[in-house]
Amino acid sequence: MNAVPLGWLGIVRLGLVQTALGAIVVLTTSTLNRVMVVELALPATLPGLLVGLHYAVQILRPRLGHGSDQSRRLTPWIVGGMAILAAGGVLAAFATVLMATSTVPGLVLAVVAFLLIGVGVGAAGTTLLVLLAKRVDPKRRAAAATIVWLMMIAGFVVTAGTAGHFLDPFSYERLLEVAAIVAGAAMVVTLLAVWGVEGRRGAVAAAEAPKTQVPFRQALAEVWADPPARRFAVFVFVSMLAYSAQDLILEPFAGIVFGLTPGESTKLAGVQHGGVMLGMIAVAICGSVIGGRIGSLRGWTIGGCLASAVALALLVAGGLVGPGWPLRPTVFLLGVANGAFAVAAIGSMMGLASGGQKSREGVRMGLWGAAQAIAFGLGGLAGAVAVDIAGLALDSPVAAYTTVFALQAVLFVLSARLAARVGDSPARQRAAASQVTAGQPLAAGLGGR
Repeated sequence: MNAVPLGWLGIVRLGLVQTALGAIVVLTTSTLNRVMVVELALPATLPGLLVGLHYAVQILRPRLGHGSDQSRRLTPWIVGGMAILAAGGVLAAFATVLMATSTVPGLVLAVVAFLLIGVGVGAAGTTLLVLLAKRVDPKRRAAAATIVWLMMIAGFVVTAGTAGHFLDPFSYERLLEVAAIVAGAAMVVTLLAVWGVEGRRGAVAAAEAPKTQVPFRQALAEVWADPPARRFAVFVFVSMLAYSAQDLILEPFAGIVFGLTPGESTKLAGVQHGGVMLGMIAVAICGSVIGGRIGSLRGWTIGGCLASAVALALLVAGGLVGPGWPLRPTVFLLGVANGAFAVAAIGSMMGLASGGQKSREGVRMGLWGAAQAIAFGLGGLAGAVAVDIAGLALDSPVAAYTTVFALQAVLFVLSARLAARVGDSPARQRAAASQVTAGQPLAAGLGGR
């Protein structure tokens, strides 16, 4: 029995889960980061490693997705993941407070807390995307991807502003109170958002579903043997590596090459984020509201990657020209291109997850989520390290930054080629999957068909 596709209200309700998730994450990765470095005078590397740990543990996403596949009902996994995330957020705040008097015990507790945060994000985030993939009409996927992404950003913005207001004047007691309130509010929002969303038909489908338990290794091998799933995993990793590599270098580049002050470079980041939102909204409108007549999700993904490469090439040119270059329009163009490719890729991800072999949606979404998390965790660090290495080798800061931007552009061109090979037609996916033999091993390699 097929469930009725979600309407716009149902999509917004599930988007509230992303808002709740973003609220806890921004508190742990931004506010606690600042407290560790400023108030506690700890090395900036420490919170950086903790945030990296929360990305690294998300390699468990395929396993978590498999668990949701086997249980058949998804909302318990969303609620359970959010509960783990909320517990990790409160524990992280407590660990930060403990560091003020006992650094080593506080650090040990922080490691446990950020592990919980990574597991919670993986469980709730992966299962939420699986539920959207199963319940959103294909014509609405672009808009659904935009809605849930923007609502996550809203969680970042609202929590950062509200928590910042209540944290002044700062005290460790206030920090714990704010963390507990944010976590509690996130749980309440999540419970209300998913209440009854699977409905009676979801319960019937779960009751009628076969109860054969498939081992995780077998399920992962079957997904990896599917050419579209495997290619999309590689695309996600490469594209997100290119997407995130600029995070830690764009503002320093603006300061060193163009002489922007810290305030001006921060405003420049706002220009980029505004472009990202515009790119997402444009794909949502063209892909869903007007019926997808202006390009497919696959076309928007490829075009967004190529446009990102062009914008990065313009940044390279800007580095060579210097202060006379129109930096703000270039960065805005980069944001628009990044937003268009990212939301189109999420929409394509939903189609691929629901268009392949049934009962493996969670493993597929988990595989792609793990690729994204690992690439995002590596990207920022890799970009910064590459600038340092290039600076030493070329003995020129400008040459170092432009070299890294050029490498990012190459990665985006490669991403466009990978996206073109994936395709977005369910019929083509099934035809390709039918050519895969049941005995094809997991280690078939990244370059195979």
